[in-house]
Amino acid sequence: MSDIRRDRLYDRYVLIAPERMRRPDKLSAKSMVDDIDSCPFCEGHEHMTPAEIYAIRDGDIDAKGWSVRVIPNLYKALQVELDDYSQNDGMFESRRGVGAHEVVIDTTDHHGRFSAMSVSHINNWLSAISSRISDLRNDGRLIYASVFKNSGEGAGATQPHPHTQILALPIMPDNVLRMMEKNLQYYRRHGRGKVEDILANEIRAGIRIVAQKGDFTAYCPFASSYPFEVIIAPRRALMSIDDLNRDDMAHLAQLISEVFKRLDSQLGNFDYNLAFNLSPLNSNFENEEYFSHLYKYNRMTIRIMPRIYRLGGFELSTGILINPVEPEEAAKLLREVDL
Repeated sequence: MSDIRRDRLYDRYVLIAPERMRRPDKLSAKSMVDDIDSCPFCEGHEHMTPAEIYAIRDGDIDAKGWSVRVIPNLYKALQVELDDYSQNDGMFESRRGVGAHEVVIDTTDHHGRFSAMSVSHINNWLSAISSRISDLRNDGRLIYASVFKNSGEGAGATQPHPHTQILALPIMPDNVLRMMEKNLQYYRRHGRGKVEDILANEIRAGIRIVAQKGDFTAYCPFASSYPFEVIIAPRRALMSIDDLNRDDMAHLAQLISEVFKRLDSQLGNFDYNLAFNLSPLNSNFENEEYFSHLYKYNRMTIRIMPRIYRLGGFELSTGILINPVEPEEAAKLLREVDL
């Protein structure tokens, strides 16, 4: 059973999830095992996973014939079945680990990469995530959804088969809440959102733009935290992935495909983290001050973070990341790729 606990010293939440101790990477110090015959995410191995929640498929549930498949995480950090309540004991505050922890199996291809996937398949991947976010929004206990990919050991992956994770929490992460607060302050001063103005400045400067499709722009941010970091942002107000229409989804899929083709061409088979920054699923006491205003200034983004440079003591102790590649140079190299 898991708890979400408040660390009073650092004023942040901690998720205590004993079941995560049983993950493969916690059992030994060996490298990630890559054995297709025993991979639970490969097509034909559907019996090796929990029953699917959602799938884009031709055929019967929990059988072959799917292109994208969503299942509960076997080593889930949160459980949707739990009753939601909190308790306080002096300085110790905790609540039940209520929430959803799902795995989106991106493709049947065990070695698949976005650079080699068809645009229509990436569109299916985006559609599956959109469908799950829309469904999770119906549970009023769930406040915020973290959608992310860990690809490769250097990015923290413990399963080599391409997959994405969705963790829907009953709380607002502190860093997201601070970002919402700062964004609202910015909007009240300028009448525009931060992402809107940053994107307008990047487009005007041009030197860090990687590619554009429809309403979406990919760029290496001015203050990139990671070498060859790329952010994808919409030029119009889109708060979450389930706000996208059919054309938006098609353009975003095309842009993701192009960005990863350019990245793979420059970096090879690189490890990376990918994260969606989405507006909250629902309102609670933490975000109610901002929730009704989000449509005015908050925009979804996708952040691609190549993990080609290891973090050390300075980064971990200060929270300041060292990036050895100028974003202007990274964008230039990515634009030069001949597709």
